[in-house]
Amino acid sequence: GLGGAVFPMAAILARSDLDRVPELALGHYTHEKSPVGCAAALATLDTIEREDLMTRARTLGATALARMKDMEQRYGIVREARGLGLHLGIELANASGPATDAAERVLYHSLENGLSYKLGAGCVITLCPPLTISDTEMTRALDIVEQGIAAVDG
Repeated sequence: GLGGAVFPMAAILARSDLDRVPELALGHYTHEKSPVGCAAALATLDTIEREDLMTRARTLGATALARMKDMEQRYGIVREARGLGLHLGIELANASGPATDAAERVLYHSLENGLSYKLGAGCVITLCPPLTISDTEMTRALDIVEQGIAAVDG
């Protein structure tokens, strides 16, 4: 995160045409305004820009989503694969509705194989890897997820 995983830090980034109320304060918290946290956030933003990590996220995310869409076609339990950049999701469902038990089994398979993520709504495998993930690591993550899905499909 922006605070280097040490300092609480958040930001809202938008194009100037979307900034409709620049004079409105959105809130203040007791943990804000840490000079060291701000330095960590600036260093993070510099790295994102210098290493062009947003372009990389779009490219790698599109590759990952294409593989997930292939899973959607091959496994009946995959209701939908979706994503934007590196924020990705695979929704599992069966004839009776959300496949929460199957999603949990896929999650535990993943954890046993070194991959951690959260389930959204109990049935959506939610992958949101770091912007610095390598191609090899992303492929391995999707391999683990696909193995789990294959084990619960049909």
